[in-house]
Amino acid sequence: MLKGLYTAYTGMINEQHRMDTMTNNLANVTTVGFKKEGATSQAFQDILTVKIKDESMGSTRIAQPLGFDNPGVKIGENYTDYTQGSFRITDNTYDLALAGDGFFKIEYRNRANETSDVYTRNGQFTLDRQGYLVTEDGDYVLDTQNRHIRLNTLLDSRITNDGTIYQNNVAVARIQVTDFEDYNYLEKFGENYYRLMEGATTTNANAEVKSGYLEMSNVNIVSEMVNMIAITRQYESNQKVIQTYDESLEIAATQLGRLQ
Repeated sequence: MLKGLYTAYTGMINEQHRMDTMTNNLANVTTVGFKKEGATSQAFQDILTVKIKDESMGSTRIAQPLGFDNPGVKIGENYTDYTQGSFRITDNTYDLALAGDGFFKIEYRNRANETSDVYTRNGQFTLDRQGYLVTEDGDYVLDTQNRHIRLNTLLDSRITNDGTIYQNNVAVARIQVTDFEDYNYLEKFGENYYRLMEGATTTNANAEVKSGYLEMSNVNIVSEMVNMIAITRQYESNQKVIQTYDESLEIAATQLGRLQ
């Protein structure tokens, strides 16, 4: 097999993966609290020592032993950019934004009625009919004691920078804000939820809770569009390499091998 064909093929697969990542970012540009993702790639010589029965080479799913001569590119891991997004003023008491590092702790309930703890930067909360503070999807917001927060719907609320909720000037609950020593132990769950992986360690959050604000997505439309243009051109360049090889092989098969 011609090495150039394989190099161009893996390059196209890699650019397709990068495009999928960029389009997902653009699709969530208005999602509150969304953190954009980036894609990485590795050259063969950088991953030679780990290529024992590697089944992650694009769509081929062919296991490759150590030392397989492959000059192409391998799709790397995606990463999340946790840079803080801009704030949008809403003047809604239960719209909360975190200024600094940290996450709101949420009790997530799946379709099987099983609960688990997840974390989010999306502070677009509201009160349900029973007065519980919940997310847009109806998941409970937890306080510092890991309890549901229930408020009197007939009273006005005031939320301070440390997350304490006051009604009639009496502190009734404090919203839990949690941070982690290493964000590599966070796993994305849905659009803007995160789950803990084994080995995650919590730490004191230094974020301030801003009532009446929402943290918007940190996706920059202009930079993402520029990246998409670059990805498209690189994909087309690899495509032209394959077309050139195809034309050369056609000449070799139909003209050079012809008997005179």
